[in-house]
Amino acid sequence: MKSLIIKEINSFLGSLLGYLILALFLVAIGLIVWVFPQSSVLDYGYADLEPLFTYTPYVFTFLIPALSMRAIAEERKNHTWELLRTSPLSVFQIVLAKYLAILVLVAIALLPTLLYFFSILQLGDPPGNLDQASFFGSWIGLLLIGAVFGAVGVFSSSLTSQQVVAFVLGVFFCFLLYFGLSAAADLQFGAWAYWVEELSLSFHYINLSRGVIDSNDIFFFLGMIWFFLGASVLTLRNK
Repeated sequence: MKSLIIKEINSFLGSLLGYLILALFLVAIGLIVWVFPQSSVLDYGYADLEPLFTYTPYVFTFLIPALSMRAIAEERKNHTWELLRTSPLSVFQIVLAKYLAILVLVAIALLPTLLYFFSILQLGDPPGNLDQASFFGSWIGLLLIGAVFGAVGVFSSSLTSQQVVAFVLGVFFCFLLYFGLSAAADLQFGAWAYWVEELSLSFHYINLSRGVIDSNDIFFFLGMIWFFLGASVLTLRNK
């Protein structure tokens, strides 16, 4: 399984598209945090990285489906999925290996944003005047959102042999889980509104951004990951 993970990472980083996707993510986040006047921390007047944590899920909604759309769809389109199935790996191990490769790429994309943390520490008055618990809680929340979106992307890729279709499905599911359920809860479904809100990723992400790592939020994210990975395995076995 380790060799398959390395193969997937090398396949992504060995293509121009891979570097282009990562570069677009870093440029987009950099512009939002430092340049655009509506969100720039330099114009905000406070040592705060709220724009980073507010807008990154929007970028993730498109970035991670782009990372994961080829995971299984490309194997099926190129008829190499049957070759993978002849390996000693089970369907679950293949899905897990491809998911872990995506998770590594998400972590690679997020790691440079830690430089923003050290930059803001120096910009504070006095230097170091920053709510560090809130920052790292939010950063862990971003990593968990990326992990869930990665599982959603693998599931979307398992539904079709067309990468574009997998990308569109991934964007739709990610948007629904993060923004759609939260918006639906605002429509006031009475007693159901709270439960609908609880199912949204944004609800648990906001909890983590307060700097308190609650086990309920962690288990929710992990449960979502296993749900979509399990759905991917069932889909591929049925096919």
